[in-house]
Amino acid sequence: MQEPLTMTSAGEAAPEKPFSSVRVLLAGAIDYAGLFPPSAVSMSEAVANYAAYKHGEYSWMLGRFVVTASRLNEFAAEAAMVLKKGEKPWHVAVVAGDDIELSTYAVVEFNAVERTRFIADVMEVKAPTVEDIENAYRIIPRTVTAYYEVPLTERLPELIATLALRDQRAKIRTGGITPEAFPKEHDIVRFVRACSAANLPFKATAGLHHPLRCHRPLTYEPDAVTGRMHGFLNLFLMAAFVRDGRHIALLDELMAARDASEFRFDETGVRWRNEYVLTLWQLQQARLSGIQSFGSCSFVEPIVDLKELGIF
Repeated sequence: MQEPLTMTSAGEAAPEKPFSSVRVLLAGAIDYAGLFPPSAVSMSEAVANYAAYKHGEYSWMLGRFVVTASRLNEFAAEAAMVLKKGEKPWHVAVVAGDDIELSTYAVVEFNAVERTRFIADVMEVKAPTVEDIENAYRIIPRTVTAYYEVPLTERLPELIATLALRDQRAKIRTGGITPEAFPKEHDIVRFVRACSAANLPFKATAGLHHPLRCHRPLTYEPDAVTGRMHGFLNLFLMAAFVRDGRHIALLDELMAARDASEFRFDETGVRWRNEYVLTLWQLQQARLSGIQSFGSCSFVEPIVDLKELGIF
């Protein structure tokens, strides 16, 4: 039986395969963080999920497995049971604890023991001050790429400048399980503009389960609090327009866009409101030097939403 066609926002049949613009924009974009709220699944379930995603139809969108430094050994024990013979090593992003020296030691030891099966090549570190950045920079080995989670306060320019001087990367928290955890659109734009000005790659985490800005339950509980959630398409496209530099006044509006009919993807790029265009080259540059990925406790939910929007 022929499967029913989904429809694009303009009412056309959805493409059989994602357009080149979609693949460029979202290749390796989702770091799987199933261990973290609101999903917070067990290690065995998270590992099984990741293994399935790696060999599934949408593996091209999958990034790293996200785990805390304190659970690296638990991860290795579970993942070893599902790793296929001859499979390339899994890449892991490690969320550091409060003791950066202890977390770094755990990563170094993990890589020494597990490097043929798993590679912890990314660390995510909270860095509310310049001193925190300098301390972690001194400790973390250069073989590991570090992302520093910085607060969206008046300190932001100084923190971003410090990261740029040290050739490091930034991280922004875009949500959580309470309405207060979601920053304002303008603050996200301010962060991305600061990173772009410093030519600083960055990643995002939390609250980006859905492609476009929406009002949804913030957890999976039956009586969950609802609130506004930022969209990962809004963020990724905004990051690309920031680098274009011609439409700065519209960036807040783009972050708040909720209507899928405003966006059109094709083989040459993406168009917003039928007026503002990003070429494949611009999308490539945004991913290469700007937005690297976003952490999500669900890999399936973003894909289901993209299908429902007719993007693929």
